[in-house]
Amino acid sequence: MVPRWDLHCDVLSKMIMEPDIRFEDDPRLDVTASRMRKGNIQLQAFAIYIPQQWKGRPIDAVLASIDAFHRHIASRKDILPIRSSEDIERLLRPDETRIGALLTLEGADGLEGSFTYLRIVRELGVRTIGITWNNANWAADGAGEPRGGGFTKAGKQFIAECNAIGMPLDVSHLSVKAFWELMENSAVPPIASHSNAYTLCPHPRNITDEQIRAIIANDGRIGINFYPPFLRGDGAQASMDDVLRHVEHICSLGGVNHVGFGSDFDGIDIKVPGLEKPEGYDRLEEELSKHYSPDEVEGFLYRNWWSYYRARM
Repeated sequence: MVPRWDLHCDVLSKMIMEPDIRFEDDPRLDVTASRMRKGNIQLQAFAIYIPQQWKGRPIDAVLASIDAFHRHIASRKDILPIRSSEDIERLLRPDETRIGALLTLEGADGLEGSFTYLRIVRELGVRTIGITWNNANWAADGAGEPRGGGFTKAGKQFIAECNAIGMPLDVSHLSVKAFWELMENSAVPPIASHSNAYTLCPHPRNITDEQIRAIIANDGRIGINFYPPFLRGDGAQASMDDVLRHVEHICSLGGVNHVGFGSDFDGIDIKVPGLEKPEGYDRLEEELSKHYSPDEVEGFLYRNWWSYYRARM
């Protein structure tokens, strides 16, 4: 069984709204410690996302999420918090049985335009930042902003600051104009942690062939999202075959060494049958193995993400 790396879930946003959630086995969660073990998850990225119903300051939600991550997830004996390239290397050692936990930030809103907050959250363990959610914020426009603008002046300074401290940036949820401005201004290859191919499903959250080629050319990575409306746009029930279609499309553009998965578990209310929880990776591996070589399957499931982060932590 191949190890699996998943670059996006929204466990933390549930935890800060429902503090009594138990990470080991709570039925309110898609991703739990027990399900990660069953699904042979070797690394899971935990996104900090500010829920729409949050009433306080954005930075308070970020800090509450980091606190929940450290108290309920990173503190566990079966979890290895990922903060360095050494931690990335350690995950692949035969004697390492812990599951890696990577802390990410979805939307720079919570930093409130402060580069001091940026440096602080990095010290607290954040290792990738998605600039926007769907809306516009102080840094840039998101994919759902009607005006379709790019980066603000402060946002371009933010790119430079992230480059200076070695913080990878995530284009998922970013507007098209902002995407291209990021490609022009960032020396660090960006990722799309949980986005699919627009050609197969023309949803604003997906990325075009031109964008996919640009990410590949810059040695970035693309994580296939399991949310059905991002997998097919005709309203029919999405299936495992649709996930494979997006993998194959990115591979056809030269992305065999650049595609992975970012499930969006705990952030989606509709699921692909057979991919409702981390255990679904068993069936996904079976289906991938029917069409790709063992080396390619390993790349999709973990090694493409591993090689990216090993070089950039």
